[in-house]
Amino acid sequence: MTPQDEMMERAKAVLKTNDRGRFTVPAVEKYPHQWLWDSCFIAIGLRHLDVNRAQQEILSLFDAQWSNGMVPQMIFTPSTGIFQPHNVWQSWRSPYAPEGYSTSGITQTPVLAEAVVQIGEKLSPTERHNWYQQVWPPLLKYHEWLYAERDPYKEDLVVQIHPWETGLDNTPPWISEWQQYLMPWWMRLIAKTRLDSLISRSRSDTKQIPAEQRMTNLEVIGLSDAFLRLRRQNYDIQKILHKPYFAIADLTFNCVLIRANQHLKTIAAALREKLPDELVQSIKQTEKSLEELWDPASEQYYSRDFKSQKLLKELSIATLMPLYAGCISKDHANLLVKQLENDQVFGTAFPIPTVPLNSDWFNPECYWQGPTWVNTNWLIIDGLKRYGFKEHAAALSESTIEMINTSGFYEYFNPKNGKGLGIDNFAWTAALYLDLINS
Repeated sequence: MTPQDEMMERAKAVLKTNDRGRFTVPAVEKYPHQWLWDSCFIAIGLRHLDVNRAQQEILSLFDAQWSNGMVPQMIFTPSTGIFQPHNVWQSWRSPYAPEGYSTSGITQTPVLAEAVVQIGEKLSPTERHNWYQQVWPPLLKYHEWLYAERDPYKEDLVVQIHPWETGLDNTPPWISEWQQYLMPWWMRLIAKTRLDSLISRSRSDTKQIPAEQRMTNLEVIGLSDAFLRLRRQNYDIQKILHKPYFAIADLTFNCVLIRANQHLKTIAAALREKLPDELVQSIKQTEKSLEELWDPASEQYYSRDFKSQKLLKELSIATLMPLYAGCISKDHANLLVKQLENDQVFGTAFPIPTVPLNSDWFNPECYWQGPTWVNTNWLIIDGLKRYGFKEHAAALSESTIEMINTSGFYEYFNPKNGKGLGIDNFAWTAALYLDLINS
């Protein structure tokens, strides 16, 4: 057996260990529940091993879909421990919450249509048609919900109400906005008196992972406070956006939605289904509206604050995500690729860092403030291929595979030396490794 074969067997073993029957947990001890975009990336890898099991991974997400169309960020696994997340989130406060499932009250980056189409590629034409028919109603309902609820003023970019919805939890654009404008006085007092250190005793993540690799205590307090605000409003978007706390048209989320919309049209065409006229118009306008997030002076794309409409000019990997969206000009794509080539920006030994080296936020080992993640690499590799940057895509794929071969199936990696960080035996790292190897 070659070293490559051995790594593929190890990847399969990681997925088997994390398998819970109809869904896969990201990591057994640290992440014992189901996450939306984790399951989508996991399904993309599973399709190479067992396409039926990959289909189940997606269907299990739709099982817990809210009646208004939302697919939740998390679906909780029943547990016997003292800490019960379903009692914390209390999704039952919303009249739209599903019966028989405990979930979070927010959604997450919409990679569903991508996973559906990727699975479809492994099926015969008849099987693919049946698969598309099976997922069409809930998938269409989800996309309609995104625009109906998260684009209330028809601005054609959807808004996110918590950093957890982006999947990039402590990414600089959001955390900077929180630190500068949203942090309440009592939290500033905690920061000044350093009382936030008291929370260290109750944090389970830093018992398994070095504290310097995770969010700060203050960030944990702040994001938890933001979530509790949503719970107090019973996850009612009209109440939430009437006086929003976090409300940002996140660049990564909207880029993924644009690509998901393209896949939705592909599925509709295969089924000879007609998309609702209002949704078709929103899809067209979202692609055009993405250019409103471009800043000519810095030649970057940014997220945008919902209330003030200002661009949040903190650099992160999000600026590269329009490559995945696939709707920007070739000129803008060329400018983004130059950043990948620049060893002072994103061109590290093991790219792509989630924050560029020339940012004050860059920390090579802190969660979404510097480390390389395999899922964001996968999205950008896909975008590079479709824009014709074949050599760049191949180089990024090869460096990602090398990083995993050297360090293992970690949650994230140091972009300078490839060292594995976070939790080991991480499911989407194993799944996307299999996909990159088989691509």
